[in-house]
Amino acid sequence: MDTTLRPGRHADAEICGTICYEAFTAIAEQHNFPPDFPAPEVAVDFLRMLLAHPGFYAVVAEAEGCIVGSNFLDERSTIAGIGPITVTPTLQNSGIGRRLMQALLERVAQRHFPGVRLVQAAYHSRSLSLYAALGFTIREPLALMQGTPLQTTLPGYAVRQATADDLAACNRVCAHVHGHDRSGELREAIDQGTATVVEHDGRLTGYATAIGFFAHAVGESNAELQALIGAAPAYQGPGFLLPTRNTALFRWCLAQRLRMVQGMTLMSMGLYNEPAGVFLPSILY
Repeated sequence: MDTTLRPGRHADAEICGTICYEAFTAIAEQHNFPPDFPAPEVAVDFLRMLLAHPGFYAVVAEAEGCIVGSNFLDERSTIAGIGPITVTPTLQNSGIGRRLMQALLERVAQRHFPGVRLVQAAYHSRSLSLYAALGFTIREPLALMQGTPLQTTLPGYAVRQATADDLAACNRVCAHVHGHDRSGELREAIDQGTATVVEHDGRLTGYATAIGFFAHAVGESNAELQALIGAAPAYQGPGFLLPTRNTALFRWCLAQRLRMVQGMTLMSMGLYNEPAGVFLPSILY
């Protein structure tokens, strides 16, 4: 089948969102896991937002004049993030996913991003194999955590809503942990009112854009993340991602009766610094 690629358009949201829902649901159900999107309209609304966002680049695959897949690149910060990538279930394993990935890797090179990352479902061995074959390196095993918000506080670690005045201090914490900041995402979260910061001994020592699937957090120690998780009013989306190599934080979450739903894998290409602090990645990285 002859397949062509083109940039995504806002008008593609309905079809791309439906394919996104069907693809993720089909793969999840094959492995007896819950789907990432609870209903088609949720996926459609999400992709509609991405297609309208100036910080995301989209590529769409067409075969015989019909849309059969899409992929997205988050260009808001120093490091780019890939996803979601989806192909209509009847055409999976036909090479379309590889072409969609290669198109965005070419975009990464053209825009001179020092690195690019993604997160994939650990049960999906085909995607793990594809990304490894394309040059991605496995960096972190992750646990998708769910549960009832804790509504707790940690003595000595005060959590409050982030403001624009916190941006520089938050960027310093992120740069200390990762070697780069994520200021584009953080600035949006501050504007949307979802970002929080934690202060300890009179200093800002951690922040979260939210606690959830599409959000990230960093801190100087596990105490910062415990305070941010404990204060979160909700865990957005299917839950939040936690690096399981951080055994102490993983055990703390389990002791709070949060539960692991599935395993995922953080992968990178290009610049990657071993974290110098603690963090929660988003579904992009």
